[in-house]
Amino acid sequence: MFAVVDIAGQQFKVLENTKYYVPRLKAEPDTEITFDSVLVLGDDKATKIGTPTVKGAKVQAKVLEHLRDEKVIVFKKKRRISYKRKNGHKQLLTRIEVTKIS
Repeated sequence: MFAVVDIAGQQFKVLENTKYYVPRLKAEPDTEITFDSVLVLGDDKATKIGTPTVKGAKVQAKVLEHLRDEKVIVFKKKRRISYKRKNGHKQLLTRIEVTKIS
C-alpha cells in the first residue's frame, strides 16, 4: 500500500516500514505523529484520489531524529568587477519512519 502525503508543504510518496528525510518537524524524537493530508491512497487493486484529500485516510509515522543535510556552497561572481560572494547553507531535516497507512 502506498500514499502521497503533504508534509510541510511538500508531497512525498510513502510506503509502510520505510524511512524518509522530510523538512524539519516540530516533534520530539521517538514520538508518533499522524499526517491527515493524504492526497492519494492506493494498493494493488484500486487507487483513491482525493479532492483535495482522501477522507478518513491517515499516515502514522515515528520521528527518529533531527539532523542537518550536507552543506551546499553558493558562489556568485561577476567578471572583471572584483565581485565575489561565497555562502553556505545546511538544510534542517527530520528523519521519519512510516509505520502505518490506513
